[in-house]
Amino acid sequence: MEMTSLADLLDVQDLDLQIDRLLARRQSLPELDAYKDAHEREQELTAEIMTAAGELKTLELEFDKSEGELQILEAKLTEHETRLFAGGMSARETEHMRLEVQSLHGQQEALEERVLAMLERLDPAREHVAGLEARREATIQEKAGHETSIKSEWKLIDAELARKEERKAEALVPVPPDLVEMYETLRRSKEGVAIGRFEHGVCGGCHMTLSPAEQNEAFQADIPRCVHCRRILVA
Repeated sequence: MEMTSLADLLDVQDLDLQIDRLLARRQSLPELDAYKDAHEREQELTAEIMTAAGELKTLELEFDKSEGELQILEAKLTEHETRLFAGGMSARETEHMRLEVQSLHGQQEALEERVLAMLERLDPAREHVAGLEARREATIQEKAGHETSIKSEWKLIDAELARKEERKAEALVPVPPDLVEMYETLRRSKEGVAIGRFEHGVCGGCHMTLSPAEQNEAFQADIPRCVHCRRILVA
């Protein structure tokens, strides 16, 4: 194997390591965690809003129903009081109407208390829903800001990745295909480092020292490889 091919492959590995770092950076932007956090908060707030809005809807329906019942009751009470005060009825009818008016007054008082109690709950319930919706809107805006930052960073990183990939393709031109295949296989199993410089008796891949006998064994092969880690060696 020509040493120039191995040296070219060392340049390829340097580019691959730069590409790996760019890819790692692309997947570990701080904005990604912030975006995920904002997205989760948005979902939680949406669920809270659905629950709170449902409770508010039920309360509003109950309030409308009670208010309607109160209006009907007040109309009936007015009618009965008018008849009672108008006179013209027998003593028995008058007493019956008086008791009916008294009963209606009791029902009116109970309904009014019920309506007032619900009215006191309505405003806080509406404010609670409005507050949740405001928080969700702020979270949506926050998420959109993170998304804009992520896209901007990714655009820069992707442009740099494209340049590195282009340089790698150029560097691979003089390297034989079988050597490229070996290199790619080793990269997958050796944490991205498939080839290392051999300097001062030390493998640049695993950083272990090779004895003279081990050096002879390594460099007698067509493609020099470390006897310890089996990475390709470039003298």
